[in-house]
Amino acid sequence: MTQRVGIEVSRAVAIAAKLANVDVVAAYPITPQTHIVEDLSEMVASGELDASYIPVESEHSAMSSCLGSVAVGARTFTATSSQGMELMHEVLYVASGMRLPVVMAVANRALSAPISIWGDHSDVMSVRDTGWIQIFVTNGQEAFDNILCAFRIGEDRRTLLPVMIHLDGFQLTHVIEPIYLEEQSDVDKFLPRFEYPLPLDPDKPVTMGAFGPPDIYTEVKKAQDVVLTSSKEVILEAWKEFGDIFGRYYSPIQCYRCEGAKVLLMTMGSFSETAMSAVDAMRDDGHAVGLLNLRLWRPFPFAEIRQAVKDADVLVVFDRALSFGGPGGPVCSEVRSALYSLDKRPKVVGFVGGLGGRVVSIAGFREIIERGTRIAREGAEQEFEMFGVRE
Repeated sequence: MTQRVGIEVSRAVAIAAKLANVDVVAAYPITPQTHIVEDLSEMVASGELDASYIPVESEHSAMSSCLGSVAVGARTFTATSSQGMELMHEVLYVASGMRLPVVMAVANRALSAPISIWGDHSDVMSVRDTGWIQIFVTNGQEAFDNILCAFRIGEDRRTLLPVMIHLDGFQLTHVIEPIYLEEQSDVDKFLPRFEYPLPLDPDKPVTMGAFGPPDIYTEVKKAQDVVLTSSKEVILEAWKEFGDIFGRYYSPIQCYRCEGAKVLLMTMGSFSETAMSAVDAMRDDGHAVGLLNLRLWRPFPFAEIRQAVKDADVLVVFDRALSFGGPGGPVCSEVRSALYSLDKRPKVVGFVGGLGGRVVSIAGFREIIERGTRIAREGAEQEFEMFGVRE
């Protein structure tokens, strides 16, 4: 029977990995993802989870171990954050290029320097173009659910790509929330056994990730982009089937109180729920505002974004990462690009904030919406604004 329990989100993520019947967990602890792999180590040690637990000396080795385990057909999970993900950066490309469906929980955290253990999306944006499917979650339930969906999506034979599930460091990983934990028998119905089509076998030798000379490299990268883009269909199918079984449905973009909204705010991750409260307050005051919670980061949901903003006059995009010396926030930059070819499009205004764990309150998001609306009407000399900076 489904149980609704109060549980730390990191521990719920570990339970989801256990319910997925993972075969291998590669782990190197880094704040704030440590509780995830700690819990899995206890499950393996106690016999609660029949899996191989590989404690490694670095994140580079953690991802390298994952590649080997998936290549022999083992369902594989790991977790990381921030500088740790930077240390495994070069191996991330190998996972996607070799079509190895590792699932990784990323506890989003700022990058150094200065050293920060707190959350933002700097680490996410540094791996934006590594070829992984990337999904953001706003709360613990979404984190639990999407870990299960990640295996289903990545291991689908039409996909065979690694998947990152992004959950905000501390603001999600270390909070206790009421979460529905599903029964093993129901999870088994949703998530079939992993069968990798080309598992390494000494009796059937194959070459993986071999040298790619100039006359084939471009074609390989084109094929990789095609499969990542087409994975959206698999993602939508998985979310639909998950919803039919468990009653919780997901979509690339969550539109919150967008009916009749002329001003839309776009956010990602845990801040989206705070922003929803700001939208509620402004709606109560008679303002036609709404929120777009961007859940699917890769593949980028061009069609859904264009559809969601077609009736809006202003779109305010809030980034938790900074493209230094560039157009400001990476998300805002991509949204502007996605809308550029449209004859009718809203004015897009970018804000960057919440860096290094800086809190943005309900009042803060209200201020961002109001300030963004003024900028759209009056114009601004700069490409974006940083919110809440003491100067």
